[in-house]
Amino acid sequence: MKVTALEEYGLRCMILLAKSNHSMTLPEISAREGLSLPYAGKLLMILKQAGLVKAVRGRRGGYVLSKPPHEISLTEIFAALGEPVFGPTHCERYSGDGDCCVHTEDCTVRDVWGAFNEFVSGYLDRVNLAELANGRKELKISSVEKPEEHKSITPENNILNS
Repeated sequence: MKVTALEEYGLRCMILLAKSNHSMTLPEISAREGLSLPYAGKLLMILKQAGLVKAVRGRRGGYVLSKPPHEISLTEIFAALGEPVFGPTHCERYSGDGDCCVHTEDCTVRDVWGAFNEFVSGYLDRVNLAELANGRKELKISSVEKPEEHKSITPENNILNS
């Protein structure tokens, strides 16, 4: 899974707004995050269309979160900025030269991507923007094995040698 630049910088803009006590102008956001003004504008437009931020007019205008940061999950932010790891169009995007994937009927990979998407989505649902902005979220995953519990790969158990 790759996190796109749009997702990374969009999340950073949301954290910046969550930490701010006032509205922030586009030039302020651009400068604080080291982004070009047009790119910051594109990010804020996407976040505004998704209902995550709103524009405040006037002398003290700028951008603010549309609701309290503790009510915004990372799932909402990533949904606004990109596609899920495994969404409804996944198989269509990887169909090779045909209109549909040659493994539509006998796919063994679909379940892996679906489970991975559920795992990632479940985790992102449990983390809200306030936790990131305050630096208080323990970002641990309890259901994953600890590194020392993994078996070492040896010539005997390496599936690539089969």
